[in-house]
Amino acid sequence: MTRLALAIAACAFALASPAGASPLYIEAGELLDVETGTLTSGQCLLTDGERVTRIEPCGETPDGAERIDWSAFTVLPGLIDLHTHLADAGQSAELDAPIRTSPAATALIGARNARVTLEAGFTTVRDVGTYRGLTDAALRDAINAGHVPGPRMFVAGAYLTHPGGGGELNGVVSNDQLPADMRLGVLTSADEARAKAEYLFDHGVDFLKLIATGAVLAIGTEPGEPEMTEEEMRAAVEVARAHGSYATAHAHGAEGIKAAIRAGVRSIEHASLIDEEGLLMARDAGVWLVMDVFNGDWIDEVGTAEGWPEEYLRKNRETTQAQRDNFRRAVELGVPLAFGSDSGVYPHGINARQFAYMVANGMTPAQAIRAATIDAARVLGREDDLGSLKPGKFADLIAVPGNPLEDVRQLETTAHVIKGGQLIR
Repeated sequence: MTRLALAIAACAFALASPAGASPLYIEAGELLDVETGTLTSGQCLLTDGERVTRIEPCGETPDGAERIDWSAFTVLPGLIDLHTHLADAGQSAELDAPIRTSPAATALIGARNARVTLEAGFTTVRDVGTYRGLTDAALRDAINAGHVPGPRMFVAGAYLTHPGGGGELNGVVSNDQLPADMRLGVLTSADEARAKAEYLFDHGVDFLKLIATGAVLAIGTEPGEPEMTEEEMRAAVEVARAHGSYATAHAHGAEGIKAAIRAGVRSIEHASLIDEEGLLMARDAGVWLVMDVFNGDWIDEVGTAEGWPEEYLRKNRETTQAQRDNFRRAVELGVPLAFGSDSGVYPHGINARQFAYMVANGMTPAQAIRAATIDAARVLGREDDLGSLKPGKFADLIAVPGNPLEDVRQLETTAHVIKGGQLIR
């Protein structure tokens, strides 16, 4: 996207912003404070445009406001998923699906994915890469302009990856025959890492996604094997910081994880095979682990039934339980953990199924909810706007039928959603 197009998109966002939305007075049955893990009854929230202005004991509806009766529900901040792939064809047995799906078709698929994700209660996502480079940025801009409904998106644009690495579409055609938009982030040196990172920021990305190790769902790569070097990752991190941003690293293997931490990334995606040294490094450096502990079961069950490549299934079996064991150890050690589900591997809209897996592997429900609200907002660097319900923050709220502190699976059945002061459902 050119700078002119970005400017036009920014203007469209300003014009379509919900700042002029009618004020809402939302009556909560129970209001969850995610920072303290406490519930309070009889509270109402007043919105003005896209932000919360007051939280108070319920009374008469203020003049000019519409009263929203959520008195039968538990109300909490909109959820945040830090590891999604909205603008992509989705995982299947058809390895060539991404190349057969045009950029325009990919964006339209993304629009559908964005809608169901928002309706499921995820009002913000970090989209961590797409095979069709920059379709995620186009989708984000369409949402911001009000053309399609969807969550707030923070996008990476493309994977920074080695040729044939975990961020490439391997096993379809020779990689050098792939379309140019599918290889925007392919690099072989630190200088190329800088150049590719600058290109992505020039084209509107919000952060960088580095492929530090091989991947489970990529032909010809092994999750435990390092790929991008520490020098290459550090070069990309330096570019991100110069743009006031950060990098996250896809990393399963212990050595790749530790190299990424030393290189200065803000978060590690997957972290399946992290070792004790890596866990302590992450804790001491304040690096967040974003561990997708749900989808291993989906890959094994659905992937087996649908005939996904045996290589995928084998690597998934080798990493699923190890990842869950390491997640539990991370909880015990106090390593920073935030919610990321890898949606797109499984169908979009069921992201909240991960909460039960987080609780089964060592978290309390309150910790799991924090991971998808205020802690996820901290990873984004947007805790002043997102992640909790306070005056001045975005009016992103969801209503669920029961008490998620007692049964975290209540989050799987979101009844109502408000994003930026606008009633979605």
